[in-house]
Amino acid sequence: MYALCDANSMYASCEKIFDPAIRDKPVVVLTNNDGCICAACHIAKRLGVGKKFIPYFQVKDDLEKAGAVIRSSNYELYADISQRMMDTCSRFAPNSHIYSIDEIFHNYDGWEPPEGWFQHARAIRRAVWTEVRLPIGVGVGPTPTLAKAANHASKRIAGYRGVAVIDNEQTRQHILQNMELTDIWGIGSRLAQRLQGLNIYTPWQLAHANPSLIRKQFSVLVESTVYELQGVVKLTWDDVKAPKKEIYSTRSFGQRILEKNLLCQALIQHAGIAAAKLRRQNSLACVAVIFATNSPHDAQGYYRKSITHRFAIPTQDTTVIANICRQAVEQIFRKGVSFYRCGVGLIDLCDKAMFQQDFFTQFTDNSNLMACMDAINMRYGRNTVHVASQGFQQKFAMRREFLSPQYTTRLSDIPRIQC
Repeated sequence: MYALCDANSMYASCEKIFDPAIRDKPVVVLTNNDGCICAACHIAKRLGVGKKFIPYFQVKDDLEKAGAVIRSSNYELYADISQRMMDTCSRFAPNSHIYSIDEIFHNYDGWEPPEGWFQHARAIRRAVWTEVRLPIGVGVGPTPTLAKAANHASKRIAGYRGVAVIDNEQTRQHILQNMELTDIWGIGSRLAQRLQGLNIYTPWQLAHANPSLIRKQFSVLVESTVYELQGVVKLTWDDVKAPKKEIYSTRSFGQRILEKNLLCQALIQHAGIAAAKLRRQNSLACVAVIFATNSPHDAQGYYRKSITHRFAIPTQDTTVIANICRQAVEQIFRKGVSFYRCGVGLIDLCDKAMFQQDFFTQFTDNSNLMACMDAINMRYGRNTVHVASQGFQQKFAMRREFLSPQYTTRLSDIPRIQC
């Protein structure tokens, strides 16, 4: 059997943990630079003011009328709460796989809890609430896809109240008949439309489709989904995620950039972030893509400039990539353009362990320096040590006007209780 533990409205729920005053109020969390809604608690959703990815300025008045509490994304808090949730959930299964910041799969590999699957799932949910104060849904099924479906039922189908277990044919039929095709793991809106062309309108109908026919019409992945809905395990995950084929670091600015040196600092900061991710998966980059753009809504017209650079020797050194960014700025920057967004992409990646060096070209990466920098930043926080050309007072930092305290990761923000 498999289980999926998934937090309810993760970001909004995290905001309520340390602030009792907002626990009974609608809470909405915004994306980077307070641009759009990215999460909303169940109260906000019930009031109709928590639709995802709607620009904040468009619904600002509606949120005020509803008495909604607005929060900027507090990634430091969410990451720490997520780790606490994962640590708690992992105690209940022999094998676990963290799927995202708010989801973790369990693989029981033939083991069965003596108290039964329903009581076991309830125990996980109760432990996370008691120890982390995070509401979660727990779904259990004979395959990862059915566990995902059960998790959906635990939160969206009446009667399950946070826990659902698919361990018999009757329950499997009831849940799959009360779900939309797009609620199934891996079935998007376009794929659902194509399935409807074959008179498949529900997950229950998809579960009874001919897997061979589905493979011919779609792909092996959709065929595997059909088998999984039938109770045959086809989807697996590795203990370690496969290395990414490309790595990007990009973000819009808290305020517009009009100066060349500030644009250079922003690009070098992104170079450092991307290079650190590259080293974590032990890869080398053969090509760097550096770009900057203004907003397509600007009166002076849309401007976007991108520079592609191929390294003579693949690299993972921040200083090497930073030097390329410094050169690229000379071609990217245009006077009078209010730059709104920039980024650095590292593509055409290769495994460092398998890379064969060129006898005639010297490998310039300072691996010891990069390892030292990563170790310091891992212990004391990102950007504790960075290249000087990144700057120190960044005017382009992300805007977070509604940011809550970092209750668990910053000493000055630890809650104080007066008795």
